[in-house]
Amino acid sequence: MSIVSLSSGEPTCTTEDVKAIAGANGFTITPGSVDETAFLLFANAFDATCEAIENLPEYEDPRLKPVIVDGERQCHRPDAVENPLNAWAHKTTLTIPSAKGPLAGRTIAVKDNVSVAGLPLGLGCSPGLLKDGKHPISPIDAIVVQRILAAGGTIKGTATCENLSMFAVSYTSHSGVVHNAWQPGYATGGSSSGCAALVSIGDVEEARQSGKDTRDYPLGEGVDLAVGGDQGGSIRLPAAYSGIYGLKPTHGLIPYTGIAALNPLIDHTGPMTRTVEDAALMLGVMAGYDGIDPRMTPESPMPDKVPDYARDLQAWIAGKEKAGEWTADGAAKGLRIGILKEAFDVIGLDPAVADVVKAAAERFRSLGADVNEISIPLHKHGAAIWTIAARPMMPHFVAGNPPDLLSHTMPHLQPNKIGQDYFDTLAHRNPAAVNILMNAAHLQLKYGPALARKAHMHVWELRDAYDKALEECDVLLTPCNNTVAPKHPASTAKTEDNPDGCSERIMDLFEPAIGNTLNTCSFNVTGHPAMSMPVGWGKVKEGDGRLPIGMQVVAKRWDEASILKVAKSWEVGGRWTDSR
Repeated sequence: MSIVSLSSGEPTCTTEDVKAIAGANGFTITPGSVDETAFLLFANAFDATCEAIENLPEYEDPRLKPVIVDGERQCHRPDAVENPLNAWAHKTTLTIPSAKGPLAGRTIAVKDNVSVAGLPLGLGCSPGLLKDGKHPISPIDAIVVQRILAAGGTIKGTATCENLSMFAVSYTSHSGVVHNAWQPGYATGGSSSGCAALVSIGDVEEARQSGKDTRDYPLGEGVDLAVGGDQGGSIRLPAAYSGIYGLKPTHGLIPYTGIAALNPLIDHTGPMTRTVEDAALMLGVMAGYDGIDPRMTPESPMPDKVPDYARDLQAWIAGKEKAGEWTADGAAKGLRIGILKEAFDVIGLDPAVADVVKAAAERFRSLGADVNEISIPLHKHGAAIWTIAARPMMPHFVAGNPPDLLSHTMPHLQPNKIGQDYFDTLAHRNPAAVNILMNAAHLQLKYGPALARKAHMHVWELRDAYDKALEECDVLLTPCNNTVAPKHPASTAKTEDNPDGCSERIMDLFEPAIGNTLNTCSFNVTGHPAMSMPVGWGKVKEGDGRLPIGMQVVAKRWDEASILKVAKSWEVGGRWTDSR
């Protein structure tokens, strides 16, 4: 078919359009030339092709059709009385009464970037950043939502997340700050901030019932489990700040289909729970190839080949008990523990946090494990490799562009064109989201694509370095966060004079988050599974309170089982809440 025959109706492109299109690519076409005439014809033919697709109705894969639940899908935005921690985005109750799976009777919240049919998809951002100036109502259920409902779980709603999932602390959401359940006024970490707060409520309530915590302030309704998202630490960081377990699985183990992406290279979703057993249980429900997500590879197990992590963990413990080893001096016998030397040299690591994590790591010796310090010099460059490898693609997704590989995009979620409104909305709410755009442009203008290509080469080097270290040990241990949760900046409080809770001084927002991901983000690009587990307490910087400290446990790719064993064996020496 000829180019001319592809065009129908009156031409829609002009020579000015051709000039602009050429300019966007950095070249010019001589006005009035034969070349200009030819490319004007090409432009009109191409525009006719664009219109043909634009006129088609949107298509939703039937595999993502909403699951049939009990009753109508309804939700509401809870007020401050019902939602004192601001951890809920929207509340609902979705369940399949006939489902009798492993999550029966358990309540679950999902991060507000996960599609739940009938609920708004908020992304923690101002609706003004999205098409038509409002958050879309999702017409689909993400694969993880389907699997949770099929396993008998009850989804109680969506949890507040940081603005566009681009911040490591919990005061950038359009709805306002998310309070730490252990210390209101302090951060829960981000970007899965609401998830961490809602799950940790159970531990706070337990501490009150036992008399260990005599304070009385409103918490609101919590949940048993949550689905978080992690591109640089956004499951692990809030888990560490909040005293829960947060597992970023191997890249490609859990499908990301139906979840708003930042970059397929680093996108992960995973469980956030109060116990190791629940992390194992939820992982088994969520994991497995879905036939849609391009992040999954031939290494990803089919659903019927996913290990039964919970059963396998219990079988391992039972074997230990039979051998008389499930004791305070034998629970970790046979495990090889590596303490990652360079992880304690990162900028901004609070010595008090380092001491708690080192003490937690040393506990494994008394539990019978083989414990050694492991040096991986390239770990010091891990955050830089993550940044340069991942940054160029992130604005691509913020603008609503599809990935390079076929995936199920979310056409109902369409960001507005990035421009001055984007800057004005976010610069004093979440400057990191603006900085990512600035970084990507800086990278392109000064270095071109060569530097990002080089960073991708070093991702393979970094993966190899971790793989070699993990031949000597079963897991690597690192601090998770550099400090205990910081206090929310005073400038983020919503007042009559500042109804949006925006800070006039950008650095007030940035400073508490600097360095937070130095020990977490590298495992997003290499794809290794990593879990934050609570191991103790640290004093807050302002006031007399204390907040949880988390330790990161990293294993070989596809070896989540070792992480679960190591974390559970550590608890034989005493629960983290009992430490001082």
